[in-house]
Amino acid sequence: MSHKQRISILCVFLLITVSLMAQDNYEIQVYASPTMAKGSTMVELHSNFVFNGEKNTIDGVYPTHHLLHETVEITHGWTDWFETGFYFFNSIGDAGRTAYVGSHIRPRVMAPTKWHWPVGASLSMEVGYQSPKFDPDDWTLEIRPIVDKQLNKFYLALNPTFDKSLHGLNKNQGYIFSPNFKGSYNFTKIIAGGVEYYGSLGPLNHFFPYQQQGQQLFAAVDLEWSPDWEVNFGYGWGLTQSTDKSIFKLILGYRFH
Repeated sequence: MSHKQRISILCVFLLITVSLMAQDNYEIQVYASPTMAKGSTMVELHSNFVFNGEKNTIDGVYPTHHLLHETVEITHGWTDWFETGFYFFNSIGDAGRTAYVGSHIRPRVMAPTKWHWPVGASLSMEVGYQSPKFDPDDWTLEIRPIVDKQLNKFYLALNPTFDKSLHGLNKNQGYIFSPNFKGSYNFTKIIAGGVEYYGSLGPLNHFFPYQQQGQQLFAAVDLEWSPDWEVNFGYGWGLTQSTDKSIFKLILGYRFH
């Protein structure tokens, strides 16, 4: 192998690694299938703190170590099967990392309950901008199918997500397969606990090697003392070299009718 070939392979490896280091930690959530009820509005605050993350600035992207993410999400239900969500991403940290990061818009449709499908199903499409200081791909698209099922006290949800860079470092790369999964058990009428998985495996035609993939596993708890409140919190572990190693998350939401 020539010296130029070795340099080319190294450059490709670094590009892949950089793209995976810029993790989307602004909203760590596995979606349920129901959309917001017609005329209702949900306001949520997504908070998470990275206890052990990337410590170096890579390709102009700030490190995630000891970084607090605060995202405001506002979702309104237009019909019984269609909603729109708006996101406002914020970052709090030292060394210039306190900033408004960007915004996304997310329309979503669901299979109406009158269809009587055996599972819940909906489809979300999210597009928006984030500062290149926090993500090497400043304009991105996410296509998220959502399937879930309640089985007595067990709840299962799968989000086989597809991410695409529209502008930035990886704009010429194909859709990235990013599956999310949740399994939980209702211990009481109020408390449910379980696991959440978040992955970023690479393009469909050639997954990245395991240590270059994004792989995160959370132990999570949901509290449901009121139909108008949403509470989810958990602690997550990064399973690969390209994933933040330790992170705590909290979601607080309230529905306005």
